[in-house]
Amino acid sequence: MSSFSPSFPPTFPPPFLPAVVPGADVTAHRYVHVIGASVHFAEENDLGDEHAHFIGVLDGVGLWAVDVPAGQDPSDGAALDLFTLSVRAPEAEWVAAGRAVQIAEWARTHRFCGRCGSRTEPVPNERAMRCPECRLLAFPRVAPAMITLVTKGDPGPDQQVLLAHGVQFPMPMYSCLAGFVEPGETLEGAVVREVMEEVGVLVGNVTYRSSQPWPFPHSLMIGFRADWQAGDILCDPTEIVDAGWYTRDALPNTPPGVSIARRLIDEWIAEV
Repeated sequence: MSSFSPSFPPTFPPPFLPAVVPGADVTAHRYVHVIGASVHFAEENDLGDEHAHFIGVLDGVGLWAVDVPAGQDPSDGAALDLFTLSVRAPEAEWVAAGRAVQIAEWARTHRFCGRCGSRTEPVPNERAMRCPECRLLAFPRVAPAMITLVTKGDPGPDQQVLLAHGVQFPMPMYSCLAGFVEPGETLEGAVVREVMEEVGVLVGNVTYRSSQPWPFPHSLMIGFRADWQAGDILCDPTEIVDAGWYTRDALPNTPPGVSIARRLIDEWIAEV
């Protein structure tokens, strides 16, 4: 199996390095203003440290997420939603922005204990909130989701891939099949189940390719390849508008390059 990752070959250190606390070598600061679900990078933070959360180092500069209170907009309308940012910003900046949104939203929604209702306190040197009364710990939520490119036929120019237009896409965009992993389920099992549920096709030879943080809203996309085994396409209309088998020379509109779906497709295209 060939090696594949969102940034290949990998760079060390990576352009964005997530972290909980700034190291002694972090002297330069930058801020990501989180305004609802939109973001704006800034050199200053006028909202106070109580709204700021250190999220990591981007190109050697310490980065803080700033949860902007409702009704305020320090960007003066310049903030962008994450989808728009994904096609305008470098990938590392987009990943950092996604982390900023997730950390700010988590801190905002975990100010009180989910068990007893007491006000929580941040745990020093750890990304967690602790209830001082019942000691319940709350960590940022990460939801594992599989995404898979299904192939049909022998490797070569005539091989086909299964792409689908999901109901969540307002425009005709065709992508890999994806879905959340259920409790007690393996990743490979989720691939087989989701493909069968969404398009009625049985797959096998499930192999891992790569992963990508995906902040919509708090997913970790885990990428796979799988081979068609049996069955004709029968779409679940609650999830899939249309699906089909496509060759390299007749692909439909596919997702933008920042997404793991597009990269799984591009990797397959490059195999011949």
